[in-house]
Amino acid sequence: MFKIIKKEDLNSDVVRITVEAAFIAQKAKAGQFVVIILDEKGERIPLTLADWDKDAGTITLIFQKTGFTTRQLAKLNPGDSIQHILGPLGHPTEIKKVGEVYCIAGGVGVAEIYPVARAFKQAGNRVICIIGSRNKDLLILEDALRGICDELFITTDDGSYVRRGLVTDVLKDLFTVIEKSTHTQYPALVYCIGPVPMMKAVADFTRNYSVKTIASLNPIMVDATGMCGACRCHVGGKTVFGCVDGPDFDAHQIDFGELSQRLKAFKKEEKNISEKNA
Repeated sequence: MFKIIKKEDLNSDVVRITVEAAFIAQKAKAGQFVVIILDEKGERIPLTLADWDKDAGTITLIFQKTGFTTRQLAKLNPGDSIQHILGPLGHPTEIKKVGEVYCIAGGVGVAEIYPVARAFKQAGNRVICIIGSRNKDLLILEDALRGICDELFITTDDGSYVRRGLVTDVLKDLFTVIEKSTHTQYPALVYCIGPVPMMKAVADFTRNYSVKTIASLNPIMVDATGMCGACRCHVGGKTVFGCVDGPDFDAHQIDFGELSQRLKAFKKEEKNISEKNA
């Protein structure tokens, strides 16, 4: 059993919990995830590690209340326990000093970009973060990211905070500035995580400039050990498994269309169980 020791509602949709998980905290690295099972009848769901504390023996999970299990998880409070947490899983993000790194995230992906941006900064890179949400109320971790990024740009779909538009609008503006300068280079790396349409838009744009771009994928997973094949994706024309081959992949090689379709596979079942337990 994994005891919840802290809980915080970051907004109406997103919850942050801190959980006792000493072994996972000791091994965790940026870009990895865990799989949780709430109880003996619970499904397995993957959640990215948003943070960890080796000394305290805790991990931090930030999740959006989108499905049955995440809504049930959001009902737990400090003192309650999660029956199983498996991890850390997946390959850690490759962190090294490359120069300038753009970290781009949308929605709850902002939580997942935080440890990656922090790791790149700690490796000696100049880190520029671009984050977006539907509106101001749904924006998360702004202060935390300001503390680690050299520059932070924010967009909201409705224009309720900072700049109206998409994260790709900022990305295009930054590249336009670079194009007009004779002393500035394009970033060495662009790293993105969030909604599939956002990641595809980022990849489509950076491909024109041959800028290395990595996308962190969150496909449907079941066992998360590479046996079930539920998380299969096509990257560079080859079948890969998000759980054991990822979650980071070359964004220019990902078949985002197929990924989008596979993420819709259990929408009907999810709706049925949600209505049944409403």
